[in-house]
Formats: sequence, structure tokens, C-alpha cells
Amino acid sequence: MALGGNLYVGFQNGVGSQGEVAPSGNLDSTLVELTPTGSVVKQWDLKGKIDGMGADSATGTVFATVNEDSKSSLYTVSGGTVTHYTYTPSSLPNMGGTDAVSVDNGKILISASAPGTSGKAPASAPAVFAVTLNTGAMTASVAPFFADNATATGVNGSSAGKKVTLALTDPDSNLIVPSSSSKFGGDFMLNSQGDQELIFSDASGQNLQVLKISQSVDDSAWATSASGTLYTTDSSADTVDAITGPFTPGTAYTAVTPCNANSAPSTCTTLNTFGMIDLTTGAVSKVTITGVVTPKGMVFVP
Repeated sequence: MALGGNLYVGFQNGVGSQGEVAPSGNLDSTLVELTPTGSVVKQWDLKGKIDGMGADSATGTVFATVNEDSKSSLYTVSGGTVTHYTYTPSSLPNMGGTDAVSVDNGKILISASAPGTSGKAPASAPAVFAVTLNTGAMTASVAPFFADNATATGVNGSSAGKKVTLALTDPDSNLIVPSSSSKFGGDFMLNSQGDQELIFSDASGQNLQVLKISQSVDDSAWATSASGTLYTTDSSADTVDAITGPFTPGTAYTAVTPCNANSAPSTCTTLNTFGMIDLTTGAVSKVTITGVVTPKGMVFVP
């Protein structure tokens, strides 16, 4: 993610998705602040596996969630100071963990990931939490933003224009769609990765729309200018790759993740690719670039 002209990247160091010790004996991930040219500015060790990240440009705060499957908690970094928040209630209502973070006009929205990891999750479990921080108690209280079985209007396919009941199993990455986008501008977007669905919501968590997509994806990033740089993480190589334009403004670029689809075989070796999403049809297509990238995390910097 990007904030204040620099990039912030989480290195997971082999820690497990519930905070299990890495083969090296490590229990900490490393959050690193980098310049756009790759120089390290500062780094912090955070206990657990960093998976979800986000930022609030209004306050200069970086957010990182750890342990996306269970035993999850939240860190903030502001002015170089790290604060660790425990969730309340401590047993999250999705019986899972937390993942990506977006801030919409001061409202902190966090994906309620891996429902059912630590027990049977109700069909109405939150897909997204609206989170309120108590800096004195160092707690983060969670409230439902919308549910795994919320009602949404279909955007494409046989459900286009119809009310459908969602059945989300894999809430994962999220973002605020740039207002300049020709579709869904200003909306909050949740990617239910394994389900191959993108859910768009207004600021109230109501008036949902669901776009069925042709392939599983992870992070996405809208190009807001023809120039600029799209940064992607490559977890297999421990690198941050910079893709330069020209880009098509308004295009939703994405990390295509075939092995994360619910229908993927148990043994899957297909590598991630760089793609784009048609916001009308839901088609996910490959984008040809010079060089080789295996993208996962993604952010566009104009």
C-alpha cells in the first residue's frame, strides 16, 4: 500500500495464517516502509502473519491485520509508533480472522476472512466489519457492515438486474473504487476470492451489487492516470515489482489467482498473472507486459 509518497509492504517470514511459528522459529512478520525506488526507510516487527493492509491518508495511519484465518488482531503505525489492538469481542462473529483494510471517510472497514475456521459460522456472519478503535483500552470493536448472506443486485449473467442472496465463503481483499471510475465510482469493493465475486457497496453497507468474475483474483488497483506506476508484490520472490504505463485510466487491473478459486484442484501449481477486469461482463483477461511478474498485493500510484 502507498501513503505519503512511500510504499508499505508486509513480509510474512513464513509465519502461519493463525500465527503459528515459522520453520525458522520466527513468530513475527516485518512491516517495511520503502521509497518508490526501493530504499528502506524504516521497518517494524509485528507478531503474527501480516496479510491485510490499508491506510488512512487523512490521519497518516497505516493499518495491518495479522493471522487472517483465526487468532487475528490489528496493528496501526502512526508517526513511527506501533499500537497493537485486540478485537472485541475476542471471538469474532465470523469464527475466522480479518484481512484487508479500507478507510472510507474515516470509517474503518476490514474484511471478515476465513469464516468458520474456529467453529461453525452462521450464514449471516459479517463479510465485512466496521471497526472502532479505543486507543485507551487498545481494543478494536467490530460491528457488521454487511453479511455473507446479504441481498445484492446482480450486475451480469443470468442474475443481471435481479435480487440475489449472497453466500460468501472467502471475503478477502477490498478497496475504495476511485470516484473517476465509470462504474462503481466511490463504492467500497469486497473481493470474495474463492467465490469469484466482487461485491460493491455504498457507504452505508446497503444497496449492494455483485459482479461475477470469470477467474479468481486477489488485489486489484484502478489506474487513475495514463502515467504512473503500478506496484505489485511477488511473495515467491520476496520482491516488489514496478509496472509502468501507459495505462488506460479507469481500468481495473488485478492479480489473477487461479489456485485460490474454490473450484481449483487440491494440488495447483498455476502461477498468478497480471490481468484486468471488465466491470460490465466480469471477464478477467491477461494483460501482456514486458518482463515477468507473479503478482499478489497491488497498488497504483499516479
